[in-house]
Amino acid sequence: MSWTSLLTLPTDIFRVPPVSERLPFNGYTLLAYTLPPCLAYLVVALLVILPGTRMLRIALWPLITLLAFRAAVYVDFTGGNPQRTVLNLDFALLMFSFVIRMLEWTLQKDPLKRHLRPSGSSPSILMDALDLSTNLRGVGWNWSKSLRFPPDKRPTSRLWFIIYILLSAWFHRFVCGVIHLAVQAFSPETFTVLSGGTIFDATLPPLIRYIRSSILSVLVAFAIYAVMQMNYDIGTFFGVTVLQQDPAQWPPVFDKPWKADSLRDFWGYRWHQLFRRTFIVVGGWPLGSLFGHMGYVVGTFLGSGIYHNIVVVMINQNVEWWCMILSFGMMGVGIVFEHVFTRMTGRQVGGLMGRVWTMAWLLVWGSVMVDGFARAGMFASASVFETAVPVKGIVDYYVTGFDGWLKACAS
Repeated sequence: MSWTSLLTLPTDIFRVPPVSERLPFNGYTLLAYTLPPCLAYLVVALLVILPGTRMLRIALWPLITLLAFRAAVYVDFTGGNPQRTVLNLDFALLMFSFVIRMLEWTLQKDPLKRHLRPSGSSPSILMDALDLSTNLRGVGWNWSKSLRFPPDKRPTSRLWFIIYILLSAWFHRFVCGVIHLAVQAFSPETFTVLSGGTIFDATLPPLIRYIRSSILSVLVAFAIYAVMQMNYDIGTFFGVTVLQQDPAQWPPVFDKPWKADSLRDFWGYRWHQLFRRTFIVVGGWPLGSLFGHMGYVVGTFLGSGIYHNIVVVMINQNVEWWCMILSFGMMGVGIVFEHVFTRMTGRQVGGLMGRVWTMAWLLVWGSVMVDGFARAGMFASASVFETAVPVKGIVDYYVTGFDGWLKACAS
């Protein structure tokens, strides 16, 4: 092997090929590519429950990481439809989450222990491993004792709980579909094509431009909220009905994030905490060990930026990497500002002014994040929210009219 080949070997191994070079998802790629890392993930979840397995976990992690990367970048789930690139994205994020969770389990010295099981069920190592592998917040496990959960106001009857979850999933699916249509209606020439486009219309004066981009950012934020709630409802339904889990194992995932009166309140409690542990492992622990608590906070948000950067890279590799790192990193900086404010004044950030501060900071840096999604072409992805199609004409009419009014104000 030549010296040039050796130098380019890491790039070749970790290159993310375009969709045209990937293998289609079929029986062969299912068995040869996608199942191995998934089964290995379950095996490591089982090992971390058992004592005396740490060296085996350490030996397995690099191999499983390569299997996960191989599956994430070489299998195409779009079925030849470029608008379904979001499916490749979802699988890549799944593999990334697997790798980071297994890294945490590999570093774990003592076996993880479960203290919450469905009433009447007997202890089972296999069921515990399955629960651990699908339990993102660690509900009922000793590794998440400090995590707060929103108050649960859902029905206590198991039957009515299931009905409530189904209705909630349908409702949030519809809401996300309506918002998806509304965002596309703002700019059909850019938000409905895979090449994407910015949310900042350079033809408009600054005031109108940023009012328009802010409206788009708020809409996308509510769409993310709705789709995350829908996915959580589906997971809850599966866990409670198929796996016969107790509804207490699926506490609410959001707590009215629009009521947050500080960034700490928003990101640390009211927004979903599903990937909190992943971000901590990626960035919080490394920077925290170097720079203390502030490094832990900023590092956790940089870990979130890395995670969300995978989103745009998997859709469009031409989008700048810094957009997600910057937007999420500044969320961590904002929390540091709150901490400094409290140290200097002795007062916690909160109340009406805290709410204004929180929403303003979220809007400024959230717009950078949403713009990265838009330029990656995410808004053009084929919608899976067909329940909103009947109202497409209504949404298009009012959104187009409102957008026209905004542009008329600029003239």
